[in-house]
Amino acid sequence: MPGTYSDQAALRGEPSYVWRSGQERRLNMMREWVDLHGRILDNGCGLGTFLDNLAPYSDQRFGLEIERERAVKALPTATGIAQAAGERLPFTDSTFDLVFSNEVIEHVADDALYAAEMVRVTKPGGRILLFCPNRWYPVEQHGIYWRGRYKFGNIPLVNYLPDPARNKLAPHVRTYTKRSLFSLFQPLPVRCVHHERLFGGYDNIAYRWPQFGRLLRKFLYTAEKTPLAVLGLSHLLVLEKLP
Repeated sequence: MPGTYSDQAALRGEPSYVWRSGQERRLNMMREWVDLHGRILDNGCGLGTFLDNLAPYSDQRFGLEIERERAVKALPTATGIAQAAGERLPFTDSTFDLVFSNEVIEHVADDALYAAEMVRVTKPGGRILLFCPNRWYPVEQHGIYWRGRYKFGNIPLVNYLPDPARNKLAPHVRTYTKRSLFSLFQPLPVRCVHHERLFGGYDNIAYRWPQFGRLLRKFLYTAEKTPLAVLGLSHLLVLEKLP
């Protein structure tokens, strides 16, 4: 949806409308760290973009989406879609081999409960994989509230402000340091399998300026293996549920 945004952009964020290189890269990361052939839950599936692209791997793909319109549109991509909040998953304990969350936890009302629910519905030995915003990325991508009005777009340096100022500008979305992210799962029966920070796909830049886009990606993806990774767009966290 170039040039516009939905009326849920502030509250829920924007789902993936199309499949581009950024999403493909994340899928490749998933393939590296989890088994995609079991029963999968996409916890906050949006329009089902990831579920659709997981079809070659699993025929047991389930999604959860709080917005009815999005849930209905996601139906053709999955075995089943539930309309509910991520803090109260309508599934029994130990149901899924993989619970996946792509840039959702920052939008929910209670992120600690959302984390606990993901663990609850994962089978022992199963894995939880989530992507979420990194506090030290130089740009806030979810817009801000300014003088009582929501302004959609990429706003630089917001997340470098002290918490009171940052949260006044962006009360609608969280962002996480490594410590704050790990603290959500510290009391839960999981172990950390992998954590890293990664940069984005920058598909819009690559589309408009292909050569510059290629150079930008090469530089930033190399930076992920250096101390500059602390400035990455997102965390990737992989957890395994203990027996």
